[in-house]
Amino acid sequence: MNRLAGLVRRGWNRLGAYDLVRRGRDLELMHRALGFATLALVTLAPLLIVVAAADPLGRGGFASWLVDGMGLSGRSAQVLTDVISPPRTVIGTTSALGGVALVVFGVTFAGSVQNGYERIWGLPAGPWHRVWRQAVWLLALTAYLYQEVQTRVLLPGPLRIALVSATGVLFFWWGQYFLLGGQVRPRDLLPGALATMAGLIGLRGFSYFVFTPLIVTNAISYGAVGIVLVVESWLIGVGFVVHGGALLGRWLLDHHGWPHTGG
Repeated sequence: MNRLAGLVRRGWNRLGAYDLVRRGRDLELMHRALGFATLALVTLAPLLIVVAAADPLGRGGFASWLVDGMGLSGRSAQVLTDVISPPRTVIGTTSALGGVALVVFGVTFAGSVQNGYERIWGLPAGPWHRVWRQAVWLLALTAYLYQEVQTRVLLPGPLRIALVSATGVLFFWWGQYFLLGGQVRPRDLLPGALATMAGLIGLRGFSYFVFTPLIVTNAISYGAVGIVLVVESWLIGVGFVVHGGALLGRWLLDHHGWPHTGG
């Protein structure tokens, strides 16, 4: 028994798994995931609601974005749509000043993601005048989410899965490089992008089997509040994957890849 424990311990150390756990603890990964979910719900969601309401194709609005991202179907998708869908008059009631405020709040969300990437790669915080990078990243994120939802109708089946996976890897690969200001080589960031996309695919499967029935039961037990709690739980998972995927990519390079240098 002691020999087996020794083999497990040596294998654990050889893989560098303890270092990965330590890095996650130093990054406060769970706290970052909670912050990601809170900011996404408070600052990013209102902006996406306005963008979805302005969609000229009108394919279900913001609720359809959530349904697609969470992998919901059937009764759970209908329940979420009934609660989340805002009236299309949201465009007419949003002033220019309100639109600017939504963008500013969205940039705050992008800034939190940038800060997480900087911590993962041990880089100093970017200067304030690089806020334009956060705004561009936010625009790219909105475009990525929009095309993901549209392909659900236009490209059903394996072709859509391949396209969404490829664009997802490209977005998270480019997103890290862009937010970090080119301080890390692109090839060093690719493992993190692949890990992030793989984690999101796994989260989608988890959501399909766990959150799909949970939304219906929470709607019956707690009403709209219960549905929002499920969405917030899913956003926590997304935040964990976004930061955890980049962290895993850095760890893979340090322990099982090539030496990395600045860009």
